Amino acid sequence: MLMQGVKQILLEKNHPGIQFLKYIFCGGCAFAADIVVFYLLAIFVIPALTPDDIVARLFGLELDPISDSLRLRNFWIGKTCSFLGANTVAYVLNVLFVFKGGKHKVLHEVGLFFAVSFAAFLCSTWTGDILIRFFGAQTTVSNITAIFFATLFNYTGRKFFIFHG
Repeated sequence: MLMQGVKQILLEKNHPGIQFLKYIFCGGCAFAADIVVFYLLAIFVIPALTPDDIVARLFGLELDPISDSLRLRNFWIGKTCSFLGANTVAYVLNVLFVFKGGKHKVLHEVGLFFAVSFAAFLCSTWTGDILIRFFGAQTTVSNITAIFFATLFNYTGRKFFIFHG
């Protein structure tokens, strides 16, 4: 009986409250994918964190200092990679659990999904860029700010332009 109720909630795509809660949960999964990809790259592949970054301090990472120009370049590279991973997760989960597809043909829907996400990515990553470039913000603060703005932008675009609300 409980499993039937859970299944019904997971498959419900009409009730706006349930839809938004599932969007937040699926967004949390995409957020986790974004964070994992971004920080694995920033720590192990393309250095994007300074020794005083909150993540470096939280995990006791001993990082070499890097210039702001290298950090900014690597921030954009890391955000691009995490964007691709997170949006793949987001698309699959949104189609399965949140929105009704079929408003557009599948390839068109995927294209629109990534186009809206790309617009959100550019706006939010430029926000992070400005925080780093002009205010000297930590990479982590810039990253979290970018994710917050992208979430708001994406929900609006997906609900009203891509899927059947």
